[in-house]
Amino acid sequence: MQTTPKGFRLHIAILGRRNVGKSSLLNAMTRQQVSIVSEIAGTTTDPVEKPMELLPLGPVLFIDTAGIDDVGALGTQRVASTRRVLDRTEVALIVAAAGHWGDFEEGLLAELHGRGIPTIAVFNKADLGRPAAALLQTLTERQVPCVAMSASRGEGILELREALLKVVPGDFLTPPSLLADLVPPGELAVLVVPIDKEAPKGRLILPQVQSIRDLLDHQAACLVVTDAGLPEALARLRTPPALVVTDSQAFERVSADTPPAVPMTSFSILFARFKGDLTEFARGAAAIAGLRPGDRVLVAEACSHHPVEDDIGRVKIPRWLQQHVGGAPECCQVQGHDLPDDLTPFRLVVHCGSCVSNRREVLSRLLRCRSQGVPVTNYGMAIAASLGILDRALRPFPAALAAYHESLAEAAP
Repeated sequence: MQTTPKGFRLHIAILGRRNVGKSSLLNAMTRQQVSIVSEIAGTTTDPVEKPMELLPLGPVLFIDTAGIDDVGALGTQRVASTRRVLDRTEVALIVAAAGHWGDFEEGLLAELHGRGIPTIAVFNKADLGRPAAALLQTLTERQVPCVAMSASRGEGILELREALLKVVPGDFLTPPSLLADLVPPGELAVLVVPIDKEAPKGRLILPQVQSIRDLLDHQAACLVVTDAGLPEALARLRTPPALVVTDSQAFERVSADTPPAVPMTSFSILFARFKGDLTEFARGAAAIAGLRPGDRVLVAEACSHHPVEDDIGRVKIPRWLQQHVGGAPECCQVQGHDLPDDLTPFRLVVHCGSCVSNRREVLSRLLRCRSQGVPVTNYGMAIAASLGILDRALRPFPAALAAYHESLAEAAP
């Protein structure tokens, strides 16, 4: 179960002031010594992540954070790191010592509610004192579940699990499908998997594996081929496949080899829909038509893989954009959870497929781009637009295709 991708886990952030027992809570929930526990305030400096199987919820990711009231130069950085965690938080636990609920907790609760994040108030150290009945009533009236526990004694764990089950977002319990609406039961999808320098030795990459599993889960069939083997594979089929899905890097070749009547898209575009807002990404792709040499483009990757010689985000996408624009845009790269607070210097943000991220983090990034008026698209759409085949890649998604053309029309002189 520990190999379940992080993006498929329910992200639960443990928040609160210093020295209220956040790390003790994590250790109690996991029954392991995951975080250092000390009487000295500020023991946790950077977020500590712990994946586990939490019955009856399933796979979750607990994130222990630094105290939200940390002070000093380093303290400010720790608080900033904690606030970045909120971008990917799906359920929040505000940990407070019994009887100590004040402005810090209220401010944090307001921010979480503003982000639409379900929140549980956890009053730790219940063996030393209980929260006031009036406070519990007030929080309950505000739709904030309350749990009293003693993490050091392991008391209240069951009650916290029950509270988590009640507030967990419905889309986690019944997640959307990658391909079920595109490939009916009994139909065939052809998955095109190039074997190049970026392909890991001896295995497939996460989007490909998840696509295969999704098709099997919904009683569909799949045929996996390389881009070189696609023409022969299609020729051997008695009936055309319901869909061809390719790695975006092979878009040009696969588009040429796939009959026009056969729907075609990419793994990256599927994940743009699965993890984010496909229509918003499609609108952003229209900005590529207006790029000029020297324009700044931010290329954002959610994972922290070691780049190879012909890396897609550092080499291939900048090259395709340069060919399309007729000159080199200034491409900057960021990795992991880091995204600049100020995106206004960029004419466009190009985001990866986010196979390792959860949906909330992707939507948070989309919202940040939108609020600053910066178009955002994803790898697959950027590549298809640069090659002039985005219409075909979006044909399986009529609403996204319409949004793309609307944005093109709005941007036209």
